[in-house]
Order: sequence, then C-alpha cells, then structure tokens
Amino acid sequence: MLLLRGGLVLDPTSDVERVADVLLVDGRVREIGEALVAPDAEVRDVSGCWVVPGLLDLRTHLREPGQEYKEDLQSGLAAAAAGGFTTVCAMPGTKPVNDQRAVTQLILARAEALGGTRVLPFGAITKGLEGRELAEMAELRDAGCVGVTDDRKPVHDAQLLRRALEYAATFGLVVMQHCEEPSLSHGAFAHEGVISTRLGLRGAPRQAEESAVVRDLSVAELTGAPLHVAHVSSSGAVARIRDAKSRGVLVTADVTPHHLTWTDEALLGFDTAARVIPPLREASDRDALRRGLADGTIDCIATDHAPHAPLEKECELAEALPGMIGLETALPLVLALVRDGVLTRRRAVEALTTGPARVLGRSATLTDASDLTVIDPEHAWTPSRETLRSKSTNTLLLGREVQGAARLTIVRGRVVFDRATVGA
Repeated sequence: MLLLRGGLVLDPTSDVERVADVLLVDGRVREIGEALVAPDAEVRDVSGCWVVPGLLDLRTHLREPGQEYKEDLQSGLAAAAAGGFTTVCAMPGTKPVNDQRAVTQLILARAEALGGTRVLPFGAITKGLEGRELAEMAELRDAGCVGVTDDRKPVHDAQLLRRALEYAATFGLVVMQHCEEPSLSHGAFAHEGVISTRLGLRGAPRQAEESAVVRDLSVAELTGAPLHVAHVSSSGAVARIRDAKSRGVLVTADVTPHHLTWTDEALLGFDTAARVIPPLREASDRDALRRGLADGTIDCIATDHAPHAPLEKECELAEALPGMIGLETALPLVLALVRDGVLTRRRAVEALTTGPARVLGRSATLTDASDLTVIDPEHAWTPSRETLRSKSTNTLLLGREVQGAARLTIVRGRVVFDRATVGA
C-alpha cells in the first residue's frame, strides 16, 4: 500500500481539484479523501504538490532499435519517468522502421523487461516510411501498435492517405499525420520571415504547413475517419483545425512545449537546439498556438522528444539535424505557461493527461488508476549533462534554471522515479 498525503488532487475527468490524500492498494487507487488512515501503508508527504493522472506523451523518439547512440529504451524511459510520464508513444522512425510485427514486438518486449514507463508503439503508415505502399495495419495492430504515422514525413499522396484513414479506422488505429507540403519547405532551416532573412537561412513559410492541413482535413472529411495532426506550429493551421471541428470533422491535434514557448528569434545566436521540425515560427504563431490550446482547438501537448548525439548538433546550423529533447523539460515549460496565465492549472494537466488519452480512445482518471504523477510546481533545478537522464542534451534549456518537476512517477502502482533519491 502507498498513501500520498496532503497533495492537491487534480483529476480533469472527474472534475476534482482539492487537497486530499490518495491511497493505493494492490497497485491501484482505492480511495481519495481527507485524513485517510492506512496503518500498513508507506506514507509519502506530498503537500505542496499536485497529484494527477499519469502523464502521457503522444510523440517520443526512443531511437531503439538502430540508433542507440542517440537514445535507447533504457535511457529514454528513464528520461520519461524523470519527466513524470507514465506512458509514451514510440515513433516508428527506427532502423529498421517499425512497419512490421517483429519490430513492434521487440520494442514492447524490451520495454516490458525494463519495467518502468509504459510504451505504446506507433507503426508506420507506409512501408519503410517511403509513402508508396501501406504497411500491414492489421499485423501492426495485433502486435500491439495503437496508431500509425509516417513520423516526420507527410503522406503526400492524397489517395494513399484516404486509404490509410479508411483502413486504420477499421482496425481501431489512430492516424497521426505530419502536415507539410515538401515543395514549399524543401531545404529549409527555419521559418521564412525576418529572422531567416537576417541570418541568411533558407526558410519554410507557414503555408507549407497550412496548405497540407487544409488538404488532409478535406481527406479526413471525405472518409469520415479520425485524423490527428501532429506538432501544429502555425496560426493558419490552428484556424483551419478550429473551423473543421466546428463542422464536425473528426480531427485532433497536438502542440509541443517548445512551439508554445519560443519563436524563431531563438535562432539568432545560431543555437542548433532551436532547429526543429516544424520550425519555430513568429510570435503571432506562438500566441495563436497558446490560444488554440487554451480553448481546446488543440487537444493536447506532445513533447516530440528527438534526441541527437553531440556531433549531430554541435556543428554549423545548416548541418545540424532537426529536433529537441522534451521528456524532462516539458513540465517546467508548461508550468511556466500556468504561472504566466496562458493556461489554467486544470487545462495544463488535461493537456498532458486526459487530452492525449482521448486521442488514443483511452481514459485517464485517478479513479482506480495505477499510473499517477506527483508534480512539484515550485521545484527549481537546472537541466545539464549531469541532471538529464536522456543520452542527449539538445535543448535550449541546458544550463538554465527552471521551475517545476515531477516529484514521484508511479507506474502500475509502483514508484519508478523519486526525485528525493536523485538530488536534482
């Protein structure tokens, strides 16, 4: 038994937001109430912290198999647990690509053996992520995949996307699409605008995303099947998604913490950590993303955790691979939005828990839950090569003090991360 004493219990599903104790018995929440008594329980004082359903990340690049020099399942899941994530969705851009049963089963077996944060794999929409032939979705579903995506490659063929949406709906799989028109973004290193001009960098206009969103929403409307739009970055995309939802199109969307926080001005120092896909855009785009998340147009936050080795980032900006780590830094960035009044406390928790769970057709509530996260919103710490559990350190927060962190991460009723034991 485990008794969490005196935390602020936040459960968006059941509309609970009050100071209470939480008792776990046999690995599940048995009771939520005041001054609970359980003589045989291990008691943890979590006063001043938030007790919430386990955080769920829809987009995590764990790199295993094939790119373990960047990240592997052990380091990636350790980073996830330290960030408060009890479940992560593994992207299929591995080597080999997760487009077949054997790769899915390898990932799940390895994650199960590690016994920490849960892994829900996404398979590829097309074989080899090549955009030509659909992967065997029934096989991927039976092996344990919860959805399909071509990761950071758009399915450019509209007829192929139509078939993917129809087949995936048949098998109960989520289709997650990276919306980008490659002919408008080819060779780009930044958002096309004043900053890219000043730096002499080739830029991608926001229309590269917006035009693809319009097309993909039209295909989704045609099929009547659900579509999830990944890492929205532009004001126009938010407007198109809002309009589609008002017309009954079955669309959901996510946004990253870094797109909610920074703009393309982060590139002014040629910091390669700021090179991401889609690119950081202008303040007007960031503000539209914030409004879209606050009002529910954007359903949830996804880290898009993308670790890279030092040689792939510590180089000229034009040579650096795009991507930023996010599992361990998501909470401080999101909590900063709460402190700034951009998000309510409840909406922030919802965007990291029940929001992504709904995209997957799942529930995330503290009632009878076995996965919980205890958040200390005041904890100050500094991301560094010593404090980060990820193998990679490609983040704009490196060496900068931040506020807010996971205090405890509980998976299957067992504490898999305790910040008090690591001193960070």
